[in-house]
Amino acid sequence: MDALTLLLERRSCTALTEPAPAGEALETILHAALRVPDFQRLRPFRFLIATGDGLERLGEMMAEAASLSGQPPNVIERAPKMPLRAPMVIVVAAVYRPSTVVKRFEQELSAGCAVMAMQMAALAQGFGGIWRSGWPMFDRNLHRLLSLDADTQIVGFLYLGTPASAAEKQLERPDPWQFVGRL
Repeated sequence: MDALTLLLERRSCTALTEPAPAGEALETILHAALRVPDFQRLRPFRFLIATGDGLERLGEMMAEAASLSGQPPNVIERAPKMPLRAPMVIVVAAVYRPSTVVKRFEQELSAGCAVMAMQMAALAQGFGGIWRSGWPMFDRNLHRLLSLDADTQIVGFLYLGTPASAAEKQLERPDPWQFVGRL
């Protein structure tokens, strides 16, 4: 897949099955994350990969965090199943590196770019993925359970695997000029 096709036809894939990226494919995905804009090369990110039993452990942590945070019963009940929607989940966190030049927000943007780069690298290799967020991303109890400190912020959960079926819907092609102003 050429680069422009990848960029212009990128889509999220919610129905994911085995296999997940592994070996060289996974390493390529991680290398892509390290090529994102990163002023002063602070590498302000951390990746936690869950597969197999790790998906169940992540689900248990999400359920515990939901309970500790006072989430409604339906959210607590659903939480352990959330990571099981794909054979791999990569938790991407922005790790703030003290800097007099690079602000926290810039570092969080860099970590967000890492999620996108990893998804694009997965798609380029024939895998599917979806960047998920939601309440777990902001839940400090989940951060604690994942051993992420106070200067760390989850920026997304990248669900990866093989698309269970071909994309059925036609890609929307909005007019890009409706989002453009001129100075």
